[in-house]
Amino acid sequence: MSKYYFTSESVTEGHPDKLCDTISDKILDECLKQDSNSRVAVETFATNNTITIAGQITSKAKINVEEIARQTIKEIGFDNELTDIDYRKCNINIEITKQSPDIAMGVDTGGAGDQGIMFGYACDETENYMPYAINMAHKLSRRLTEVRKQNIVPFLRPDGKTQVTVEYEDGVAKRIDSVLVSTQHLEELTTKEVREAVIENVINKVIPENMLDENTKIYVNPTGRFVIGGPLGDTGLTGRKIIVDTYGGYARHGGGAFSGKDASKVDRSAAYMLRHIAKNIVANGYAKKCEIQVSYAIGVKEPISIFVNTFGTGTKEDEKIENMIKEKFDLTPNGIIDYLKLKEPIYSKTTNYGHFGKDGLTWEEIIKM
Repeated sequence: MSKYYFTSESVTEGHPDKLCDTISDKILDECLKQDSNSRVAVETFATNNTITIAGQITSKAKINVEEIARQTIKEIGFDNELTDIDYRKCNINIEITKQSPDIAMGVDTGGAGDQGIMFGYACDETENYMPYAINMAHKLSRRLTEVRKQNIVPFLRPDGKTQVTVEYEDGVAKRIDSVLVSTQHLEELTTKEVREAVIENVINKVIPENMLDENTKIYVNPTGRFVIGGPLGDTGLTGRKIIVDTYGGYARHGGGAFSGKDASKVDRSAAYMLRHIAKNIVANGYAKKCEIQVSYAIGVKEPISIFVNTFGTGTKEDEKIENMIKEKFDLTPNGIIDYLKLKEPIYSKTTNYGHFGKDGLTWEEIIKM
């Protein structure tokens, strides 16, 4: 197609699903701070003024799960049970056991913590090798949080979502066709006041002028009101924003979530590694876009399969790039963990505004291939 439209969304850290992701990753990081060999698989569920945390932890760490949860809710900015959730008063239910010995038996010998398929992707559309739509949606969500926390727009509340539709011509992002921002706000504000503040302080500060024109459609709180938010407005659950976390739907997804899982779970670690490899294939000029898939069997060290697709943009044949990957990178779980330093407590940095395309993460480093 010479012209087409593609849309991606992002959410703020106050979205109920992201609240749950953040609590789960904060628990993981606290375990890793005390015991780098911690095995963690924690899920968080939020509804009304209640948080339920469940899963498996095998660790020498001594952590206060309730304290971590309350502090996380406070940092995000939730303090009103009438409109979202109150970190001081909310109920915290904890149901945590140890990792199943059947799983541990395979992981202890260096095998994958589960079966599954994982994907990694990169393209040359943006400076961070991410697809344009998701990259812009994340920037809007991050800015929405910044103007709230920095008191630039003091009447905003934590919950929010963004969405960007990009018009492509011959595979190149030419203009933004529509921008959607939905943000929780204080009750006394009018729709007009919210719209004007968001356009001035968020949209116009983030989106390049040359990507907007007189035909770009701007939507701000299209229902006209967004006072009830967070877990009071909708339930939250760890791992429910997997497309937001990755490539905005622009590339395929294996289905496994990231947050709350230590790196022995290849759902997370292999996806990070494949992003690193795909990014470096593009950054080193071997292709304009690249998608990689691997598959694993629980308890087995080496991946069962690997597949490379450069969508006809490669300067080398896909098979040769695949062979180069096999020669250069150790794709066993332990190999990935060592290479990317995944036993460090770095996971809270990843939770919000995408796990890819950020500075300061080992899988985003550009190397010579």
